[in-house]
Amino acid sequence: MHLEAFSDSRNFAKYDGHPLSPRLQACLQLTGMAALRFHIVPNAQQNKVLGEHGSAIKIKLRAPALEGKANAALCRFLAEALKISERRIVLERGHKSREKLIRIEGLSEEEVRSGLLRQWTTQRSSLH
Repeated sequence: MHLEAFSDSRNFAKYDGHPLSPRLQACLQLTGMAALRFHIVPNAQQNKVLGEHGSAIKIKLRAPALEGKANAALCRFLAEALKISERRIVLERGHKSREKLIRIEGLSEEEVRSGLLRQWTTQRSSLH
């Protein structure tokens, strides 16, 4: 089974704030891939997870939102945080937006979400 759902724009017609289509979710589960939404804040003082932003994970990045620098920084940040190769991370939607849809191969959505949000809770508890 291949992921033709990613190239079918009808599945992303209601991307902002709405869940992925059941067809896409089924494809992702069968292939061992996660597709998650991220809300990016560029030009930050440091790279870090800020928590949840609706259904998205909010991340601050030091890189500016110019010429794809923030997109590249996001992929590097996710690869380091999840301890996976950058090649397993693909920006599917949001190349010129703060709202991103990222596909991550080899991990489930739960593994990605818990891995990133665990860092956020650790950061928060160390501040208190």
